[in-house]
Amino acid sequence: MSKSVYSLVLSDEVIAAVDRAAHRAGMSRSAYINSVLADAVSYVTPEKRVNDIFGAIEQLMNGDIFRIMPRPSETALALRSALHYKYNPVMRYSIEFSKNDTKLNAKVCAYLRTQSAALTACYSEFLSLWIMLDSGCCGSGYKGSIDGGKFTRLFDITVRGETSDNDIAEALSNYVSVFDELIKLWFSYADDPAAAEAAVEKRYSELTAPTNNTI
Repeated sequence: MSKSVYSLVLSDEVIAAVDRAAHRAGMSRSAYINSVLADAVSYVTPEKRVNDIFGAIEQLMNGDIFRIMPRPSETALALRSALHYKYNPVMRYSIEFSKNDTKLNAKVCAYLRTQSAALTACYSEFLSLWIMLDSGCCGSGYKGSIDGGKFTRLFDITVRGETSDNDIAEALSNYVSVFDELIKLWFSYADDPAAAEAAVEKRYSELTAPTNNTI
C-alpha cells in the first residue's frame, strides 16, 4: 500500500491526545492516525492485518512452553523457549512480516543462544536434518536457509486470498511449535545421533500429517 504526505489542519490539543494514544500503542503518530482513519472507514490495512495475526499468535502460543517477548517492531514478534539441557540454552524465535503489492511475506527465524561450542555443533546437525525434512514437504518452492547458525524460513501469503488471519496465525504457530518440539527431542538423544535422527524423523512425520494446518 503506497503512502503519501498530506497536509492537515488539526488543533494542538487533538495532536497532544493523539501522541499520548500513539505512545501507549507503541506506534508513531503517523502510523496511529493511519490506523484510526482506516478503522473509521472500515479499511483493513496491511499493518492492521499483521497486528491481528500477531494477536492471534500470542493467544495460541502464550503458555508454559513459549515466552512472548516485547515486540521488537510493529512487524515482528519475538518468542523464546528453554531447552532442558546442560548449560540452560535458550531457543529464540521471531516471526516477521514484510509486504509488496500482492504478497504478505512471513519470515520465521530460529537460533540457539549458547556459548557452548558442543551445543552449537549439535544444533547445526539438527538444522541440517530439519532442512532436509522441511524441504521434502515443500518441493522446489522451499525457501529455507541457514546463516551463521540462524535458521530462516520464508512464506509467501496472498494479500487478498481465502486464507484467513486466524489460519495464518495457526499455521505459523504450528510451524514454530513443531520446530521447538523436535529440537528438544533431538537434544534428548544428544549422546546417540542415530537414535536422535530416527526419533526426529518419526515425530516429524506424525506432526506434519496432511490434516495439519499449513500455509
